[in-house]
Amino acid sequence: MVSGVGRAWRDVPRPQRGMILLLLAAIALANVRQPFPDLAPLQHGPTLVLALVAPGLVRRWPLSDRAVGCVWLFLLLHTFAARWIYSYVPYDDWARMLTGHDISSFMGLRRNGFDRLVHCAFGALLMMPLAQVALRHGGMSHRWSLAFAFAAIGLGSALYEIFEWLLTVFVAGNTADYYNGQQGDPWDAQKDMAIAQAGAALTLILLLRQGHRPHIGKLDLPNKEQR
Repeated sequence: MVSGVGRAWRDVPRPQRGMILLLLAAIALANVRQPFPDLAPLQHGPTLVLALVAPGLVRRWPLSDRAVGCVWLFLLLHTFAARWIYSYVPYDDWARMLTGHDISSFMGLRRNGFDRLVHCAFGALLMMPLAQVALRHGGMSHRWSLAFAFAAIGLGSALYEIFEWLLTVFVAGNTADYYNGQQGDPWDAQKDMAIAQAGAALTLILLLRQGHRPHIGKLDLPNKEQR
């Protein structure tokens, strides 16, 4: 088993190995002097599991460095927000220290909006990796791979909101509202799904305008120097 894990790790392209290690380091740093020790593990746990199984996944279903990089950027953003369980990312405090003004007042926000940014990134950053999966490993055409990715973002957003609801009901208990980031908004789940789809639409437009074939059709195969 150990030899199998080592072989899977060696077969991962060097840039992708670096991304996995940096993600693991980010998860560790996000839990140093954790301000929400009771709830943060619920946010970081799935990311940690994904990082640990990532070598096997990218070995079984190879993706380009560009596609893996998009997933990596999204997970880094999620890990950063998860340190403050999304609802308490202190960006207003940082803005006041730097400029004397806070972002919420400037933009007219009544709630912490960092979770909206992450949901938008979910759609925007995962469009191309999902299209690449459909194209290379699902046998779809370029056009259908983009359609699949766009639909998958909507399905993934809906499933995540259901998962988040179940997790808060059965695990978070009395702290559910702090965990799920609703912040008193009864339409939080719907808005999260809508902004994720908007992010996916933006990436879809960019891929179509720039010519999506080079971005989702070229596979960066590892060579001996990369391993």
